[in-house]
Order: sequence, then C-alpha cells, then structure tokens
Amino acid sequence: MAERSLPYETYLSPFTWRYGTAAMRRLWSQVHKRRLWRRVWVALARAQHEAGLVTAAQLADLAAHEEEVDVARALEIEAELRHDLMAEVRAYAEQCPVGGAIIHLGATSMDVEDNVDALRLREGLDLIRASLGELMTALAGRIDAHADQTCMAFTHIQPAEPTTVGYRLAQYGQDLLIDHGELSRVRAEIRGKGIKGAVGTSASYEALLEGTGVSPAQLEARVMSLLDLVAFDVATQTYPRKQDWLVLNALAGLAGTLYKLAFDLRLLQSPPIGEWGEPFGSKQVGSSAMPFKRNPVTAEKIDSLARYVAALPRVAWDNAAHSLLERTLDDSANRREVLPSAFLAVDEILRAAKRIVGGLRVNARAIARNMEVYGIFAATERLLMALVKAGADRQGMHEVIREHSLAAWESLQSDSDGDNPLPGRLSADERVTRHLAREQVLSLLDASAYVGDAPRRARGVAAELRRAVGSG
Repeated sequence: MAERSLPYETYLSPFTWRYGTAAMRRLWSQVHKRRLWRRVWVALARAQHEAGLVTAAQLADLAAHEEEVDVARALEIEAELRHDLMAEVRAYAEQCPVGGAIIHLGATSMDVEDNVDALRLREGLDLIRASLGELMTALAGRIDAHADQTCMAFTHIQPAEPTTVGYRLAQYGQDLLIDHGELSRVRAEIRGKGIKGAVGTSASYEALLEGTGVSPAQLEARVMSLLDLVAFDVATQTYPRKQDWLVLNALAGLAGTLYKLAFDLRLLQSPPIGEWGEPFGSKQVGSSAMPFKRNPVTAEKIDSLARYVAALPRVAWDNAAHSLLERTLDDSANRREVLPSAFLAVDEILRAAKRIVGGLRVNARAIARNMEVYGIFAATERLLMALVKAGADRQGMHEVIREHSLAAWESLQSDSDGDNPLPGRLSADERVTRHLAREQVLSLLDASAYVGDAPRRARGVAAELRRAVGSG
C-alpha cells in the first residue's frame, strides 16, 4: 500500500507504514495469508482427488480461483459469521460454482491456519536471514578496514587498555554469527500442524477416507508434500505453540546483539568521547530546538524497537504454557499482533543497522586524542612487567606507578587541556630509572601498539562472517 493512500483518519500501526520493509509487510498481509489458506485448500483437494473423493472438475475450479482473494467480500461475510476462516471459505466458494461445495472437506480451521502460519514463519525467517547476511557482509568489511586502528577500550565505562576499532566491531560480528546460526537452526526446524483434524487424531479423515485405500497419514503426507512443509508427528488442534516461542527467542537474540551495537555507538558518539558517529544526512534535522544537534536517532530507534522485541517471547511463552489440554483460544488474538510485529520490528532494526554500519563515521582525531590522554595509563602495565623482568620488586613498583598515576589523573582533571604528566613523572623517578633507562620508560609508555593479537582475531571473525553468509 502506498503511504499516500493510507487511511490516516483511523489508528495505524507504525508497522503498517513506518517500520519494516514492503516485502515483510506483504508477507504478513491479509491478502497473502488468504492466498496461502487457498493454497492449503487446493493441496487438500488435490490429495482428496487422488484418493477418489473430489472430481477433476472440482479441483480445477478451486485451482482456477486460488489467487482471486476478495478481502472486502470475506469481511462482509465475517460480520455475520464471526469466524474469519469460514468467511473466507464462503467467499472462495462463491467464486467456485463447481468446486465450492468441497472446500475444507474433513478439515478443521487449524489444519489450514497453522500450516499457513508455519509457512509464514519460514518465509519471514528467510527474509530476516537474507537481510542479516547483508549486514554481516558489510560488518566484515568494516572489521577488516579498522582491524589495526588502535583505540582505547573501556571497562565499567572507564578507560582501560587499548584495543582496535576492528576488534571492537568483531565482538558484534561474533554475536551475529551466533544469531545467524540460531535463526538458521530454527528455520530448518519449522513444522506445520499437518492434516490431523479437530484434536489431532485424524478421526475425521479416517472416516472420510474409508474404502479409498488411502490412510490419513498418506493423505497428510501428500498435502504436506504439495506445501513443501514437514508436519509435526503429533499435534492437538494446533501445532505446539513452543515453536512460536523458539522463533521469537531467536529474533529477540538478534535484536539484543544490535541493541548493544547501537547503545555502544550512542556512547561513543557523545562529544566527550566522539570516536564514532552514525551517518547524518545533509538535510537531516537533529533537534527542533537546538539546530546544532546531531542526535544518534537511528541507533536510538534500534534500541527502542529491540526493547519491544525482547518483551515478545514472554507472550509466546504464555501461549505455549497456557495452551490447556488439546487447545484453548486465548492465544489467537495476540498472535495476530505478536508474530507480524516481531518480524517487522527486527526487519526495521536490521535495515537501520545496515545504514549505521555502511555509513559509520570513525573519527581518527578523537581516537588519537583519547589514546594520548588515557593510553599512557594503560601502558603502565607493560612498564610494570618490564621493570620486574629487569629485577625490580613487583609490589614495590606497583605502588610507585600507582602513586604517579593517581597524581597525573588528578592533574588532568584540573587541567584537561594540559599534557599528561605521567611519562615525565615516571621517567624522572630514580626508583624506576635504576632498572630501566629513561628512554626505555618513555618507549614503554607508548601504548599505540599495545593491542596483542587483536588485529589477527578481528580479521578471523570477518572471514567467519563471510563464510557464514556464503554457506547460507
């Protein structure tokens, strides 16, 4: 639906037009759902025709009108019947004068709806995995580009030791690899209810098929083959609602990874750090009140939507745990919203994350400034190890370095524009220089290369990301 044609006089979900891609909205649309319903009815009629229960003319009539969904007419009928699937049966039957009488023969509603929901879950996961693959490829390029760029690492949101920009990015990449694997696993395990009737016993089909030589299991296998979908071995009136919970957990896991990436960017974009920034358009407005603002609105959107997605598995958990005996209907209303909105929210999160990674601004000057101020403190660890190797007492040298570090830190707090006095203090202390020459002390306090094997490990994650995308 084009945005200009939306009915703005009534409530619209932001997922109707603002968040998510057109492809994901089509997947969860009424038209697509009802076409899939009809696909199940045609598959059932085909299997029943092969069993001698439905004529060729009836099957052909259903197949001829399979795509002619008329939502408006179905809603008219539903206003009287108060049953959406039966309303679609009636609307479909009106279009099929020959085959209409045998639509839904032997079936219960969930023989249709739950198989269609499984198909949509699978299609939705395919769209998510394709978008995730694009993000992983873009992130791999960023990791490689910045694998050697030294920057300050932060623990407890305090300067710690140096790392590299690429190694930091690789942390998100490693989490995305886990998410990709879990989404792929869940996708491969998607099952439909099958064709099992009102409580899953296939009793209606057994009665219908009596004398045909075809068993209910054979009929189900044929229908599911036509749908290219595997059925659960056992089901009640529905497929196990645990499947929804597993899917939503996988989506929430991916949202969590991108929440962290976005939150970290928000911290690093703040001017006191200033090392990263999300892309900002030349005409983009950051604030209605403060024209100078460059707020991280894309990262904030990711975090906002991810919090929402994180809450949805609990609803699916309740649906699974509270599905009493062979079925209750207290999951139906929320599933109409929970499933599509979870996919659309993650769809939008991925779209936003691709924009951030593709246009990520890395401020080399800010990185160098922070390294100059804080990197020296981190390098004291290396100085301590060199002093001990030169014969100094470890505990004694730790106290010397601690005294000078605290004094230098206080000096920087009172004069933030001044140079860090720590190198001068340590290289002038006789307790230090009796073990190491002044030039050695100053060299050891240069932390620009104090990153261990971070570049190699970062490039390894980039390669894994590309392999995962290449393998599907």
